Amino acid sequence: MTSERLRIGTRGSELALWQATWIKNELATRRPDLEVAVEIIRTTGDKIIDSPLSKIGDKGLFTREIEQALLRDDIDLAVHSLKDLPTQLPEGLLIGAVSEREDVRDVFIPHPENELGRLLEQSDGARIATGSLRRRCQLLNLRKDFSLVDIRGNLNTRMRKLEESDWAGMMLAHAGVVRLGLLGRAGETLPTELFLPAVGQGALAVEIREEDSRVRAIVAELNHEPTRRATAAERALLRRLEGGCQIPIGAYARVEETDGIGDRLTLDALVGSLDGTTVIRDRATGRAEEAEQLGLALAESLLRAGADRILRDIRSATGSHHEPQG
Repeated sequence: MTSERLRIGTRGSELALWQATWIKNELATRRPDLEVAVEIIRTTGDKIIDSPLSKIGDKGLFTREIEQALLRDDIDLAVHSLKDLPTQLPEGLLIGAVSEREDVRDVFIPHPENELGRLLEQSDGARIATGSLRRRCQLLNLRKDFSLVDIRGNLNTRMRKLEESDWAGMMLAHAGVVRLGLLGRAGETLPTELFLPAVGQGALAVEIREEDSRVRAIVAELNHEPTRRATAAERALLRRLEGGCQIPIGAYARVEETDGIGDRLTLDALVGSLDGTTVIRDRATGRAEEAEQLGLALAESLLRAGADRILRDIRSATGSHHEPQG
């Protein structure tokens, strides 16, 4: 790499390219001397489009090939949706910056011919599409009668599938919908009190090589510390709970400025059964500088409250093995 050039690695979906271009533009604003190029890398998750994520495992599906390119020095940094990034990074890589978070919430997108825009207004047995175990659990916890349909593909593909279907609607992340200018299609943005988002939802992660001090200094200018601390708490909780097991987990942390005693961080989280019958939810509040410890402590509280039984049941049903991750 010359002193004037940076290569960004990204997936090729419209949303991924929007995210990489946003980072590129932010870098150009701060460092106009830089020549920044965006390079598209196809990941396993982009290639396997006919199987539910819960069946093939989602650890590194959308990041592994990009991280390998980063380790080979084919690119200088990678841009990911933070919710796609595993909590354990490959040796030699680290998160150099976390962007200021977009709205963390989920949205309900009704079918274009469905006049009922709100989720809980849907008719009995309404068919709702989602590719997420987290959303599936919370949907069934809200309404046992919902008929859930698995969906894969990028955001525009999902919109097309919805239009061609007999579904009542589908669930998506608000952040992706607004970034692609499709918020007008949303019928309802669900409050976090009702529906918790995925860990890291709404934030972008800039991943770099650990030893690359120059790139580290450049991308550090993009970091939004309150978002970084909030998502660090969420990711610590996920790391402790999930291990190698696919389970429904939702989390939302936020940092609140206070006078005199330092910033405070509040973290809400839940663990649920696959069928939504059981949902265990709890909250923790503490000092923002102790974000990871707070996430780990809340994970332990959830385990004591019954999340351990949910984990055992899911492992037994799926045959997966759990490896504690700290």
